[in-house]
Amino acid sequence: MNHYKNIRLASKADIQQLTILINTAYRTRGGWTTEEGMIQGDRIQEQQLYELLNSADFQLFVLEIENKLLGCIGVSLGQQVAEIGSFAVAPAEQNSGYGKQLLDFAESHIFEIFKKNVIQMSVLNVRTELLAYYQRHGYQLTEKIEAYPLGQKLGEPLIPLHLLILEKIIRSI
Repeated sequence: MNHYKNIRLASKADIQQLTILINTAYRTRGGWTTEEGMIQGDRIQEQQLYELLNSADFQLFVLEIENKLLGCIGVSLGQQVAEIGSFAVAPAEQNSGYGKQLLDFAESHIFEIFKKNVIQMSVLNVRTELLAYYQRHGYQLTEKIEAYPLGQKLGEPLIPLHLLILEKIIRSI
């Protein structure tokens, strides 16, 4: 995995920077991943990140170049599948290929290290550009739909929202 030399496991020392990165990517106008106008409030808080980093079945990876965190992606391990989440790229760095690099890394890591070949992710139903992005990368919509997770402190919906579950089966990398 040498072509992923700028990607490393996140540490507790990264929590403050990661909180800013994730909230900026999801809640600031300008980036194409923004949820502005759909959800109000922070996407994540430092305490939530701290708890995630302490979870045995979760890993968060960061893309760092010249001591600057430009993106992150999380991997949660389930019994049969792995789930990708906490995926963010700094708005100023979007459309630079960093998102694809992080996604490719996560898929490779899941397949090679964790020996899982089914990956799932949840995407807001109204995020058509994001759904199209993941579909271009081999993810397919499933029949599964989940309610927006109101109790998880991910912000308050301003419009009716639910989550669509996408899935990708990896046969080889």
